[in-house]
Amino acid sequence: MEYRLLGQSGLKVSTLILGTMTFGGQGNFAKVGNTGIEEARRQIDMSLEAGVNMLDTADIYSNGASEEIIGQAIAGRRNKLLLATKARFPMREKGPNDRGLSRQHLIRACEDSLRRLGTDHIDLYWCHEWDGLTPVEEILRALDDLTRAGKIGYVGVSNFSGWHVMKMLGMAEAKGLTRPIAQQIYYSLQARDAEYELLPIAVDQGVGAVIWSPLAGGLLSGKYRRGKPEPEGTRRAAQWQEPPVRDVEALYDTIEKLVEIAEARGVTPAQVALAWLLTRPGVASVIVGARTEAQLADNLRAAELVLAPSEIATLEKVSRPPLLYPYWHQKATASERLSQADLALIGPHLT
Repeated sequence: MEYRLLGQSGLKVSTLILGTMTFGGQGNFAKVGNTGIEEARRQIDMSLEAGVNMLDTADIYSNGASEEIIGQAIAGRRNKLLLATKARFPMREKGPNDRGLSRQHLIRACEDSLRRLGTDHIDLYWCHEWDGLTPVEEILRALDDLTRAGKIGYVGVSNFSGWHVMKMLGMAEAKGLTRPIAQQIYYSLQARDAEYELLPIAVDQGVGAVIWSPLAGGLLSGKYRRGKPEPEGTRRAAQWQEPPVRDVEALYDTIEKLVEIAEARGVTPAQVALAWLLTRPGVASVIVGARTEAQLADNLRAAELVLAPSEIATLEKVSRPPLLYPYWHQKATASERLSQADLALIGPHLT
C-alpha cells in the first residue's frame, strides 16, 4: 500500500480508503448494501491488514447507522486508523435548520457524529455538499472553531464546483481560517468531468482529490457488457441511479478496453479501473466499498497493480472528455504557456 500526503498537509493517507456507505443498510441506502456489525468488523480487519489507514463515512448513511457500526467495530483500536465523516444533509429531524452548512447545523452535526462514532475527534470532516445560502465565512469559522477545539483535525469539501472550492480557499486565506486540504469528488473512467476544473485545482491549489464511486456504481466492474442483460442483485437493479450515464455506447467502449487489459494482465476490470485512477494528476486516494468480503478483497488488490504506460494511454484515449470552451481555445492559442494544472486536462489533447 502506498501512502500519499493529502493536499497541503502533513497527513498521509493510504491510496485506498474503506468506504462504509453499505454499513447499516437502512432506508434508501439498503439499495447499496446491508453490512451488519460482524461483517463490518471483518471488512475493517481486511482493510487494516492490507494497509488501509482511513475509514470514510457520513452522518446521513443509513441515518447514522453507518457511524454507529463503525464506532462499535473500532472500539479498542481507534488509534490504528483515521476517521472521516461528513455533514450537510438532514437526518431524522426535518426542521428548517436541520440541513446545510450553517454554524448551528455543522456544530450540532459534528457533536452527533462524535457520539455515534464513540470518539473525541474526527480526523477529516467533510462538507458533504455545497450550501449556497450560508455565507462562506460562517461555514469556515464554524469549522475553524471545531478544529481549534480539537474535535476535528482537517477540513475537506465534497461535491463542490470549481468556483465553490476557490471561494472557500479565498475566504480561508483572507480571514486566516482553517483551509480545506481535500476534495471528495466523483471521478471515474465512466465520467471524467472532474478534469475540467477540480483536478486542475487539486494540482494548482494543493486540495487533494479523494475519489468516490471509482467504479461508477459498479458499471466498471466487468459485470455490465454490451448486448448482455443487466446483472441482478446490483444497486442499479435496485434503481440506484447514481452516477448517471449520458452516453451508453461510450461507456461500453471503455468497458471493452478495461476487460481487454484485465484479461491480458490476469486481473479484474475493477482492479484496472482503480489502478488507472491512482495515476491521475491530483488524485491522493480512492474510496473502495463492497457488499461482500470477496468484492472488497478484489478491490484491495488494486493497490498492488501498476499499469504500463501503454495501458494508461489506451484507457485515457477511449474515455477522454472533449475540450469545452475555453479549453479548446487555450489548446489552439496558448499551448506554449500552460502550467502543470492546465496540462492535467489539456495535455493529452496536445499529443
